[in-house]
Amino acid sequence: MADVQIRVLGTVSAAADGAPLPLAKPRLRELLALLVDAGGRTLTTDALVDDLWDGAAPAGAVGALRTFVGELRRALEPDRAPRTPPRVVVTVGTGYALRLPRAAVDAWRVADAAADARGASPATAVPLLTHALAEWRGDAYEELADRPWAQPAGARLAALRADLVERLGDALTASGRAADAAALLDPHVAAHPWREDGWRLLATALHRAHRPADALDVLRRGRRTFADDLGLDPGPALDALEREILDRRTEPWHDAGLSALDRRGARARLEASGAVLTSLAVSGDLATVRTQRLAAVAAAEQLDDPRLTARVIGGLEAPGVWTRSDDEELAAAVVAAAARTLPRVAGSPHARARLLATVALEDRGTAAREAEAVEAERLARELGDDRLLCLALSGRAMQRFARAGLADDRDRIGAELVAAARRAESTTFEICGRIVRMQALCALGRLDDAGAEADAVDSVAAAAERPLASTFTAWFRHASAGTPEPPAPDEMPGFSRGLVALSRVTRGLRAGGDVGAALAGPDGAAPDPGPYEPWLRPLLLVRAGHRDEARRALAVAPAPRHDLLLEATWALLLTAAREADAPDVVARASAALAPARDERAAGSGVVDLGAVRDLLADDG
Repeated sequence: MADVQIRVLGTVSAAADGAPLPLAKPRLRELLALLVDAGGRTLTTDALVDDLWDGAAPAGAVGALRTFVGELRRALEPDRAPRTPPRVVVTVGTGYALRLPRAAVDAWRVADAAADARGASPATAVPLLTHALAEWRGDAYEELADRPWAQPAGARLAALRADLVERLGDALTASGRAADAAALLDPHVAAHPWREDGWRLLATALHRAHRPADALDVLRRGRRTFADDLGLDPGPALDALEREILDRRTEPWHDAGLSALDRRGARARLEASGAVLTSLAVSGDLATVRTQRLAAVAAAEQLDDPRLTARVIGGLEAPGVWTRSDDEELAAAVVAAAARTLPRVAGSPHARARLLATVALEDRGTAAREAEAVEAERLARELGDDRLLCLALSGRAMQRFARAGLADDRDRIGAELVAAARRAESTTFEICGRIVRMQALCALGRLDDAGAEADAVDSVAAAAERPLASTFTAWFRHASAGTPEPPAPDEMPGFSRGLVALSRVTRGLRAGGDVGAALAGPDGAAPDPGPYEPWLRPLLLVRAGHRDEARRALAVAPAPRHDLLLEATWALLLTAAREADAPDVVARASAALAPARDERAAGSGVVDLGAVRDLLADDG
């Protein structure tokens, strides 16, 4: 069979082995275009007749259609022997379908390249997107632009083309080719002034190309275009980017505090606070976020607009992937503000869902807020809002620790979070979902799958410049593959405080060595155990020969938090209690770990105390 190629991104044409095929009749080209637009699906005879004759088919239209089909088959397969079945345009039931490889049709190739480039590294995405855009030779279905069916079909492909231009611009900027990105995006913005992402990406490219004045001019032109020419209000992203370019990162919301309420534009600045703080959070400036977030919430409450307050409280889209808060005092204040606001937004399911999801994210390590996360998830699904669903699922992942042994549930939540994030085109939540899966897969003992998720996190995070994400993957590789001990970033105290001590002791315990020496490390200085001291101390005492002190430490040790280290901290208590001869603690720890019998004490992806079944073996 000849290599048939179809093109619709311009005038409709066909070729076989590089030679043009005769499609002289407009009806044949339109019929072929309809089959291409169906993407390989079967189009019924009635549907084809309706489209070809605009719903007003004359008598004999079905017969005429069959004639066109026969002519199209002969044009596409000129060498097909008589009475042999066609292989390109085939009969399926009461209709017809185009049976060609995806690579044989330019519109199909573009769709596949767009899918392949999504989530790929910039180095991979740039050539994929460049080749995809090169497929266009004009407007899709160009000669059929006046046909009713072709108008929405052409609009879809035009939107895809615009999306590919923006994604290529983003990838070029991330690859260090900001000047090339700006050259690509400048005419794109002129042709598509209603696409806010285009303005944002062009300004970002200019900023990265060391042209801040031009970047600011683009942002201001974009706002004028939306307000004056289109009569639309641009979203907060343009304001957020302008503030970043103006380098006000050290105190971005000075004007959002209580002293700013009498100043003009306070409401607009508060509306944009979520975007600004989210941008700072995902780029690693967590200290600024912690100092400015509560001021923005307090300012919003003073305006006495509960829906605005809900947007400010729930506007920080920096999802949790660690179940101990970086600032528990701030988290408690945010939860309290959300609780005050919830009764006042009863008529707004969107505001209610955002507040509930925020409560689930902020009140971590308790497993006491799963009901709020479940309701937020339900509301997000009813609203059909994928971005809100991402926030709710992130909250659910942080709350799914009511007992040991729930890693399989968290894996499913993480997988759905990744899917929702990809639909919403949210890099932030895709990274979150993949880290949730990586952690859960460690607990399930599926280390190869966890490694694949870690690789995906690193790829997406590098492309999007999300430096903190690699912290989790580096510690995963340290725990699972024995790579050198990575640094624990000061910007993430909820993750890093005490982690080095916990990791060293658990690694020493699994290795069967001296846990005291393991804690001290090569430099001989023992790191601060931080919040993990109550669960590390009994083991260190009993291994140092102080059994009585170990028993006293076990007697006052609190029950482990309902968090990512639930199984690991119970395992530490169980081991110490056995060695110190504290049967009551042995019984409590064994009962707590029993539901995780088929898992590993590794749900954090950062420390691993091995198979829970082996830990329980001494109990029969």
